[in-house]
Amino acid sequence: MAERDLTVTGHLDELRRRIIIALAALIGAAVLCLPLSSAILYALKLPARGGIERLVYFSPEEALLIYMRVSIIAGIVISFPVLAYQAWAFAAPALGKEFKRYTVYFVCVSALAFAAGCAFAYFALIPAALSFLLTIGRDELEPVISATRYISFVTGFILACGAVFEMPVAAYFLGRTGIISSGLMRRKFKYAFVVILIAAAVITPTGDAFNMMMLALPMLALYELSIWVVFFASKGRAGDVK
Repeated sequence: MAERDLTVTGHLDELRRRIIIALAALIGAAVLCLPLSSAILYALKLPARGGIERLVYFSPEEALLIYMRVSIIAGIVISFPVLAYQAWAFAAPALGKEFKRYTVYFVCVSALAFAAGCAFAYFALIPAALSFLLTIGRDELEPVISATRYISFVTGFILACGAVFEMPVAAYFLGRTGIISSGLMRRKFKYAFVVILIAAAVITPTGDAFNMMMLALPMLALYELSIWVVFFASKGRAGDVK
C-alpha cells in the first residue's frame, strides 16, 4: 500500500512538474508576442477583409485585454511543440519502453498537425463562415462588431481546428497499443458521427448550423483518415478491416 501511495504521489509530482514547465513555456511565448500583438490583431482581421470596416470596444480596459488575449493565443500556437512534448513525456512511460523512440516523431507530427489545423481554419473555414454570416441582413443592418466577440470567434475556430487535427495522431498511438482497431472504428462510425456533430456544435463559437457543419465535415474526414491510420499502425491485426 505504501509503495502504491508513493507511486501515485510520484505521478502527481511528475504531472505538476510537467504542467509548470508547459505554463512557463506558454507564458514566455505570450510575453514575447505581446509587443507584436498589434500585428497579430491585424492578421486576425484579414479573413474578414471587405466585410468588417473596423472593430470596436466598449470599456476602457477592453483594448488592453484584447491585446493580451491575442498574445496568449499566439503563445499557445508558438509553444505548442513544448506543450506536446510535456504531454508525451508524462504519458509515454505508461505506453511502454518501445514508445520512447517515438518522442521526436510525436512532437514533430503533433506540431505539424496542429499548425495544419490552425491554417485550415484561418485560410478556409473562417473566411467562408464570415462571408456567409456577414451577408445576412446586410441590406437592412450594418455590422458593428465587438473586438472581443470577433477575436473569440476567430481564435475559437483556430484553436478548435488545431485540436481536431490531432485526431489521426492520437489514433495512431491508440492503434499501436491495441486500445482501438480500425474495424471497431468502422463499426462505430454512426456513433462517432453523432458525437462529432455534438462536438462541432459545442466547439463552434457561434453555435449556428452553418458553422457547425463547416467544422463537422473536416472532423468526419479526419475520422475516416484515422481509421486508415489505425489500420496501418496496427499492421493488420485481427479485428482490423479496410
